Amino acid sequence: MRSRFISVGVVVVLAAGMALAQQIETDVLGAHDLSPGGASTIKGSLSGPCLYCHAPHSGIEGTPGVAGTPLWSQKLSSATYQVYTSLTMVNKGNTSPPLGSDSTLCLSCHDGTVAPGTLRPYGIVPLNQPMSNSPTDLGTSLQSTHPFSLVTPLKAAPDLWPSLTSTPPQTADTTGAVRLINGNVECTSCHNAHVQNIDSSGDFLVINNSSSALCLACHNTVPTGTGMGLATEAKTGMSTQVTPRVVANRVNPLAQWTGSIHATAANRIAGQVPGGGNSAVAKMIAKQASLGGYDTVRKNGCLSCHTNHNAVPKSLLRGADDQACINCHNGGSNISPPAPNIFSEMASPKTGHLFAASGNNVHDAHESEVLNHNRHATCADCHNSHAANQVGISFPTPPVVRASQKGVVGISASDGQSVVSPANNQYENCLRCHGASTGKGVNPTLFGYLPNWVVSAPDPLNVIPQFSASSTSSHPVTHDRSSPFPQPSLRFNMLNLDGIRQARTMGIRILCTDCHNSDDNREFGGTGPNGPHGSKYSHILERRYDLSQAPAPGRPITNLNLPPNLSTTGNYALCAKCHDLANVVSNASFSEHARHINDGFSCSVCHTAHGMGAQAATVSGERMVNFDVNVVAPNGATPIAYRRASNSCSLTCHGHAHSLAGTAPGNTPVKLPRTR
Repeated sequence: MRSRFISVGVVVVLAAGMALAQQIETDVLGAHDLSPGGASTIKGSLSGPCLYCHAPHSGIEGTPGVAGTPLWSQKLSSATYQVYTSLTMVNKGNTSPPLGSDSTLCLSCHDGTVAPGTLRPYGIVPLNQPMSNSPTDLGTSLQSTHPFSLVTPLKAAPDLWPSLTSTPPQTADTTGAVRLINGNVECTSCHNAHVQNIDSSGDFLVINNSSSALCLACHNTVPTGTGMGLATEAKTGMSTQVTPRVVANRVNPLAQWTGSIHATAANRIAGQVPGGGNSAVAKMIAKQASLGGYDTVRKNGCLSCHTNHNAVPKSLLRGADDQACINCHNGGSNISPPAPNIFSEMASPKTGHLFAASGNNVHDAHESEVLNHNRHATCADCHNSHAANQVGISFPTPPVVRASQKGVVGISASDGQSVVSPANNQYENCLRCHGASTGKGVNPTLFGYLPNWVVSAPDPLNVIPQFSASSTSSHPVTHDRSSPFPQPSLRFNMLNLDGIRQARTMGIRILCTDCHNSDDNREFGGTGPNGPHGSKYSHILERRYDLSQAPAPGRPITNLNLPPNLSTTGNYALCAKCHDLANVVSNASFSEHARHINDGFSCSVCHTAHGMGAQAATVSGERMVNFDVNVVAPNGATPIAYRRASNSCSLTCHGHAHSLAGTAPGNTPVKLPRTR
């Protein structure tokens, strides 16, 4: 009987051994096989590949003070870790992963404090090369690593699946491969140490992460409702409305991901070719380009911008802060066909929205919607990368926000404080900075000469009162065009950048980007990206607009060549986009237009660009008539004034004094020194 019992036992052991051999033969241990014959470049003297992690009879399972471990052989690290955290993080990590947890087993080799091959039953097994300075050496500061070993039970968050907090908690992965370990996220939730190549990246992932399948096992991107549908949206460029999950008054930022351009783009990654996307060379090139390891942007998904290890702390981005977008949008050959080159719009000789500087004005997902940081401008302030889409062949009617800004947050023009999420109109997004926000006054001339208006609100850079419906006159950005006076110079269609071809029909509204736009933007006939990323013209203006300047108020203008170029691509090309300059100099609306313009007076001397941001007893303000007091001066003791009823003004400019009609003779010479 005894021999029969032994025989049965031997059969069981042999069967188990055969199963293990078959598993090892098909499951690629790869870099984890440190045996002399293993695939890893790091090799030790022990012949059994499993022995570098496991000890059949003398592991540390059951060691006092250490949680149960799978017959662990490698010495555990006693390091204290600094774990990932952010202001938007709901599930906080433990101060340090509990010793003996799944994650600390991995860290016993990957934190760099204990040399691999420091084995409990065998002592130190010399390796042919160290693992230090390797990308897999994570160190003890895990602030740039995806959070794990969280405080349980897990808490609900808007971007997480509800199943993570159900009973029992589980991921949304229907295969069961992506698991919570004792209700927690551990290294082994994402990594299978025994199988290197389930995923083409070779990163020991538990499932193939193409199109972010692994990420989406925990992160919820499904909206709870949709509007017109993705097909219609792609055709029209309009935004799809969704009702995303809300938890503790926080909206799921990923709710529109599945239809966004970053989730659907078929652009190929540099070095990747059909049929060769999984080659070692292709993957190496792709990783060097910081775009993940798959052959298209769609398959890279989240990994196009994020990485789980060695990322930027608090954001897990591949690039510095929220300018990681430049990794693709730089005109390089990272992807094919190339993405719009945004970087060139911000680089010399152009001037654009500035990258956030180090310090307290960098972007943070938890910051207030009203941006009170001076010169705070990142891609994420104007674009929601999880929702953004390409603008279609047609552009939505102003003032609707463009598809490229889909899902972005905005501020109401009614008070400059109320949050509009998502923004419905383009100007609402601009008002995050250009409305009631503070801190705009440092170096205001960085983008070019800034007129000093005789009638101005306390914050001259707050455009909300300038565009207000209660303003005496304004460009129709936040409200419909409703001037009671005819506009004889207004065109029926805007002009393209060449000043010849007709573009969009002149409607009752215009956009901020109709004036502030890339100088080579696609919407108006160029080949560059749309939007106010940067321009060779001052104030990020789409076209040339020369502003008159004088050495002192009242003195002749010296900075413009005369006569001015009044073509549609000349000194006042921006105005000529919407206004027929031939009509202007015909004096159809003001009898002195031609003389003033030919004397070098830009529109900016007498007209404010946005609108009348305040009211004054002396300046009636119709037709956006204001005055740049850097160029004009009072007429003696008489304050600067304008009356539309008489089409006259009281001021001193170009060495001459002017008086309101009916009060004193006009055009009285003033003896001021002329400088030419």
